[in-house]
Formats: sequence, structure tokens, C-alpha cells
Amino acid sequence: MSEPADNKSFWEHLEELRGRLIRILVVTLAFSMVAFCFKDWLFRIVLAPKDSSFFMYKLFGGRDFSLNLMNTGLTEQFMIHLKTAFAFGLLMASPYIIKVLFDFLRPALYENERKHSVSIALSAYLMFILGVTVNYLFVFPLTVRILGTYQVSDAVRNMLTLQSYMDTLLLMSLVLGIVFEIPVLSWLLARFGLLKAEWMTRYRRHAIVAILVSAAVITPTGDAFTLLIVALPIWLLYELSVLVVRRVER
Repeated sequence: MSEPADNKSFWEHLEELRGRLIRILVVTLAFSMVAFCFKDWLFRIVLAPKDSSFFMYKLFGGRDFSLNLMNTGLTEQFMIHLKTAFAFGLLMASPYIIKVLFDFLRPALYENERKHSVSIALSAYLMFILGVTVNYLFVFPLTVRILGTYQVSDAVRNMLTLQSYMDTLLLMSLVLGIVFEIPVLSWLLARFGLLKAEWMTRYRRHAIVAILVSAAVITPTGDAFTLLIVALPIWLLYELSVLVVRRVER
């Protein structure tokens, strides 16, 4: 096992890190500016789940519906445009960000650590993207369709704001992206001998309660339906993590 080859001083490392962070910021802002300029394309994607014409709704069928979003602030639409463009820019720049940060950390790693770190970084990134995709295609549309069209009476109309719609979409995307890191984290803990499949199986009931509590904390809308929608993929990821840990043990 070869030693890490890095003879730079602390201040040289700090200067290099500053340069890398500046490059990350520039690339992220460049992607954000591109997304900002393609406003129609950007919001065609973002607002697609609010109508029954969304392709995922067509796969499962159901009645037609369309949500009418409203704006209540003078600068709200512009600020939402900026925030959404930056979120897309960050997502598009994420492969570059990971590569730049990994290249910064690489000299400090042993040779065998570098091999594992590449697998970990790639797996974590792919699982995060998978979480965001699952939210956009399934979790968020299902939430929008059921809660956005729910009425206690025909005399009461739903008046949803664009701010509420976008905040829910972005927050749920971030939450599901992080939640999908559970198998990767379980793999790491199992490699260090800090997690056993037997423990996860024995305390499955406790884990389900913890999952429900966690889902209640992270759900942006606070209702029971969204709680269950968020808790379901977490539970499935927990079961997947059990299989991952068992395979590591073997």
C-alpha cells in the first residue's frame, strides 16, 4: 500500500481549494445562466406534473385535471425563476463539481482508498440522481394529483401559489436525493464493521417507526398522505440496505 504523495503546505492546500471552489462557482453559474435563458423550456419541465397531460399520468390513466397556479408577490415570479435556474445549474454542474473535489482529495488517499473512493463517489452521485428522478416522476406527481385536486366541497376552490408548488418540488427533490443515499451509507458502515444485517433485521420494527417519524419531519406539507408517500421509498431503501449489508458480510 503506497503512501499518499502530497508535500504541499496547509496554505498551499487552502489556495488550491479556493481556486477549485471558484471554478465550481463559475461553472455552476454558467449552467444556471443557460437554464435562465431557456425559461420556457425550463418551466415546461418543472410545471409538467400540474396537468393530466404529464406522461406519467397517461401511463396510469385517470380523470383529466389541471392546477391553476397563482402569483401573489411583485418579485415572486422573477425570484422563483432565479432559484429554479440555479437549482438546474447546480444539478447539471454536479458531475464536474464531484470530479473537481475528488481530484483535490485524491493525493491524500492511499492507492487502495482511491479505488474504493471512486466507487463510493459514483454510487452516491447516481443514487442522488435516482432519488431526484423518482421524486419528479412518481412521488411529487402523485402528491400534486391527489392533494392538489382534493376538495372538501365543490363550493371551495383550490388556489395554489407558484411559490408553494416550487418550494414543495425543490424540497422533496432534495430530500429524496439524500434519502436515496441510505444504501451507500449502509455499505460504508458495513465495510467498517459498524453495521450488521442481523441488527437491521432484528430492529426492523423500530426502524419502521423511525422512518415514519423521519418522514413526518421532512415532509414539506405535513399531511398524512405525503408522509406515507415519502416513507414508502425510505422503507424500500432500508430493505435494500439490508441486502447490501448482508452481501458485504459474505
